[in-house]
This record gives sequence, C-alpha cells and structure tokens, in this order.
Amino acid sequence: MKEIRTRIAPSPTGMMHLGTARTAIYCWAVARHFGGKFLLRIEDTDQVRSTQEAVQVILDGMRWLNLDYDEGPIYQMDRLDRYKEVVDEMLKDGRAYYCYATPEELNEMREAQKAQGLKPRYDGRWRPENCVGKPIPEGVQPVVRFRNPDNGAVTWNDAVYGPITVSNAELDDLIIMRNGIPTYNFAVVVDDWDMKVSHVIRGADHINNTPRQINIYTALGAEVPVFAHLPLINGQDGQKLSKRHGTVSVLEYERQGYLPEAIFNYLARLGWGHGNMEKFTRDELAKVFELADCSRAAARIDWKKLEWLNGQYMKEADDERLATLVAPRIEARGGKVEGGPCLKQVCGLLKNRATTLEKLAENALFFYVEPKVDAEQAAAALADGGREALALFGEKLGKLADMTPEAVYGIIQEVMAEREIGMKILATPLRVCVCAAERTPQIDVTLCLIGKDEVLKRIAATLG
Repeated sequence: MKEIRTRIAPSPTGMMHLGTARTAIYCWAVARHFGGKFLLRIEDTDQVRSTQEAVQVILDGMRWLNLDYDEGPIYQMDRLDRYKEVVDEMLKDGRAYYCYATPEELNEMREAQKAQGLKPRYDGRWRPENCVGKPIPEGVQPVVRFRNPDNGAVTWNDAVYGPITVSNAELDDLIIMRNGIPTYNFAVVVDDWDMKVSHVIRGADHINNTPRQINIYTALGAEVPVFAHLPLINGQDGQKLSKRHGTVSVLEYERQGYLPEAIFNYLARLGWGHGNMEKFTRDELAKVFELADCSRAAARIDWKKLEWLNGQYMKEADDERLATLVAPRIEARGGKVEGGPCLKQVCGLLKNRATTLEKLAENALFFYVEPKVDAEQAAAALADGGREALALFGEKLGKLADMTPEAVYGIIQEVMAEREIGMKILATPLRVCVCAAERTPQIDVTLCLIGKDEVLKRIAATLG
C-alpha cells in the first residue's frame, strides 16, 4: 500500500488561525490513521508579509496542540533553486513562457474586457505563437507563465465534496514565477510532488486553485494527490469567523486558560463526526477518523460548548499539572504561591468549579493574597450573631493542636451548638471575612488549606 503522507503548510504572515489548526488536526489524524507521515511546511515566499515571529507562532501553536510532525519544518525559501530548475525545464519545452506585459498593459486589458462584459483574464498575448516577430520591450522584467490547456476540463473526486469539474476555458495562463520567486499555485505543486504528499487537505477557499494545480501536476508528469477541501468555520451568526466574533488565534486560547486537549477535541469535532463521539483523546480520533465523515456545510463555533468541554477536561486533569499551569496566572494577579498552601491540593479542591485555568486562578487567589474584605459585606456577615460566632470559632481554633478537616468541622458543630445558631451564621463570616468570597468549596477543607495561623490572623484582622 502506498504510504499516506499529509502536510500542513501555513504562511507565516500572522496568527495561527483556528481554521489552520483544525486543518492541521485533520491532516495529522489521516496520517496517524493509516500509519503514514505528517509534514510541516512553512510557505514563506511572501517576503513582504512573512516574519520570523509568525513562524514562531506556528511552531508554538503546533507544539501546544501536541501536533507532532514527522518531517519539517520545511521552508520554501530554502528551495528556490529547485523551483528554478523546474521552471527552466518547462520553459525549454513550451510548458511555460516569458511574459513581458507591464502592469499598466494588463490593467488596460482587464478594463477593456470588463467593458465588453467579459470575465477579466490574461489573453495570452505573450504566448510564443502570438508574438512572432514582436520585439521584446526594454527595461521590462518578465514573469513566467504556465501554458494552461486551451480545451477540455479538469475533474477530480474531492474527498469531502465529491466530483468537481472546471472547464479549462475558465482558466488562464497563470504566473508561476516572478523575480525568481515562485507563486503559490506553482510552489505548492512542486513541494507536494517532491515531498510525495498523497493527500492535500485544506480549506474550501482553495477549491478555485485546485484545477490550476492539477493542470500543473499533469504538465510535470506528476501523480495528482487526493484533494479534500474543508468547509470554513463560521461564527455563531453564520458569517465567516473573524476577530469581531471573538478569539480566532489558537494561542490566544492558551492565554485565556483553555487546555490544549480541549481545543484539539473541539476543533476536531467542528465539522466532523463519528457516531455519538463528543469527547475523545487524540489516539481515539486517529483510530476512527475518515475524511468522508467531514461535513460539506460550514461549521458554526459555539463558545459556550467549548467552555463546557474545557471544564470537563479540567475536572479530569492531573492536579500537579494544573498547579504548574495555574501558578503563573496567580502570580500575575499579585498572589505569592511560594510559602502558601499546597497549590496541587488547592487545584484538586477547586478544579470542579472552574471551566478555564484563568477562572481556576481567580478562584484560588484568596489562598495566596491578603484578602480584600468588602466592608459592607463584612458588616452584613457579622450582624445577627455572626461576630460572636466568628470570635468563638477563633478561640476554639487557637486551642486546636492538629488542624484537620474533621477537627475543624467539629469546632463548627460546637460553635453552632453553643450559640444555638444555624450553619449560615458562622459559615458566612468565615467565607466573607477569612476568604473574601461569598462562596467557597467545603469550608473545613478550605480553612485547613489556608492554615491555622493564617486563618487566625484573618479573623483577628476582621474583629479588630
């Protein structure tokens, strides 16, 4: 069986978009499903917009999503000699030709075509048979154009959309090299040919490029890969996803406190389905993934569902790992993790109540900072017997030799019995005045994590 080889080939001109990340996940899944190879190629021929910072964003995004590639990163700018070699061969036998038309000439040509109600397209004026005896203009740097077939049609069986046919009459002689730099449609064919890519999986916005590329494959005598075009990701309003819908950069989700496995899972499910599978591991995806299961309709992102899914992963996450991820977020909020309660235990206590790492850090902050008690809330909490209950609790806690959740709960029960009060009369002052929070997890466990000395210090500061 032929080796299955897929690739993700982003341009380093900005952020790593959610659509690029989803495509990478599908490419990875196809390769892993068949035991093949997954490649990373950086398409950096746009020297005006490409930056090293954007390259790093791509590498960081791939690493964060744990998309392990087998070959690469391969940079197009390192392959200029190879593109020139192929172009020279095509020029020799007439598969390509030099075009000396200036930008001004081409603009005039297009305007004239529009005036006649025609579709603007290159008219072949510098095809060899059309310029016999025509002098080559001085001072004009020519481009190289591919000689597209005049007749017939291009047909391919798209792995997502099914059979697609485009007439060659709709295509013109596209530029394949300008100033020694290959254009996208040419470079991508040479790259995929050389790298033996078996499946080209990409967004549906590339469908118009595919017939042009297939003609170049045919002209080169290269095997045409399987093409699979993925519907775009839309916002909840059904419009193409953009910054106005919120976050569209993969790494921004890391900053917002999402776990990579949740983003991986959510993006994989956004436009693909297998039975009732909603939550799955990377290995489970690789085992069942088929391009035929991809939808032909654009997917709509649902931020609430993503946050819910992330919450499910948060509940299952290892506490030690969560502590590592949350620590810098607590520090960024002014908390001091070192010397405070065991963060691993704090994460274990709080993770079921948080849907992101940011929310977990916010919920854990009162363990690691001096609580900023709201005066009005404190006054309300200490009214109606709350002050006396809190004072008695502090007195009994000070005499406690070994602070455990069971012992703290015992003191709470004693105070309630002695003061003849309900749980709320004591629990509310403990939460508001000791934790600076209206709600906390189990109060006895929470107080034990804060520690006896710190709890007593906070009670004293409240009671004055």
